[in-house]
Amino acid sequence: MRLRGILQHQATRYADAPSRGLRLASWGVCLMGFMLLGALPTRADLIYVLNSTDPSIVKIDSRTGEEVHRIEGLREVHHLVLSPDGKELLIADSVGNEILFVEPATGAVLRRERISNPYHLDFSPDGRLLVIASLRRGQVDIYDAKGPRLLERIRAGNKPSHIAFSPDSRFAYITIQGDGTVMAIDLQERRIVWQANVGPEPAGILWHRGRLIVGIMGRDHFAVLNPETRQVESTIRVGRGAHTIFPSPDGKTLWATSRVQSRIAEIEPDTLQVRRIHEVPGGPDCLAFGPDGTVWATLRWAGRIARLDPASGEVSTIRVGRSPHGVFVQPRTAQ
Repeated sequence: MRLRGILQHQATRYADAPSRGLRLASWGVCLMGFMLLGALPTRADLIYVLNSTDPSIVKIDSRTGEEVHRIEGLREVHHLVLSPDGKELLIADSVGNEILFVEPATGAVLRRERISNPYHLDFSPDGRLLVIASLRRGQVDIYDAKGPRLLERIRAGNKPSHIAFSPDSRFAYITIQGDGTVMAIDLQERRIVWQANVGPEPAGILWHRGRLIVGIMGRDHFAVLNPETRQVESTIRVGRGAHTIFPSPDGKTLWATSRVQSRIAEIEPDTLQVRRIHEVPGGPDCLAFGPDGTVWATLRWAGRIARLDPASGEVSTIRVGRSPHGVFVQPRTAQ
């Protein structure tokens, strides 16, 4: 209990540090985080982490915090997505110009496909299309998901970043980071149908009950965009560097990250009001959810992943590689 008290004191002191100092201090102070490993669940879920500048893909045992598998020989990995049938994990190596198809349970690389600069990628809700945003090359590619086979390449402005879909799979919505806009692409006609200004450096995007919620990295909020009027109707303030937003598996909470101010926010899905702010030092970025309700976040500046227990608010961390970005949880039975 004395050790836990010391660690909690250190974490509180660290969370109050200025943003610039936070990034520098995170490498040292965050060393304390996973002395709390004894509090982890007994269920041994597998946590896939994409270290973008090592570069590597590591698989972590959630119970022990130990690395159990590593895939190397990459250039720069950022995002990943599970195939609609759940049999393959697609991991995008943007600089390597390829996608790795990995078996989720074992981490075995099943095959590699040459793909032009895949940064963010996702399947349409009906599972028929794979859409890829190419941040460096300014293109959005539409693939037949079964191939993948390229169907259309759309020139999409300066830094197409993240992707969301309408529930009927008719439209893909892309944040164009360098232009400060959201772009709507008709997936049936394979063309751009509109573009709307939302604010500087838009990043993560989510379709939520007829609205698009967009992280505005150049500001401190998420913009709520009406796709019919193409107007920003409201904002959700979470902290500087508002980045990505994800729904919890049970649909009862929206979870949003503030990468610069180092926060993870709980948002009420009905009212879009912030319920609670969790201070999580190290630059939280992408999120994934464990079957026990825990939230896993990559910490870009600290070279760690964080485990947040929503019930207690307790945060613990595991060291991974440099600049971890994408994260995925593969549940396993208890051992």
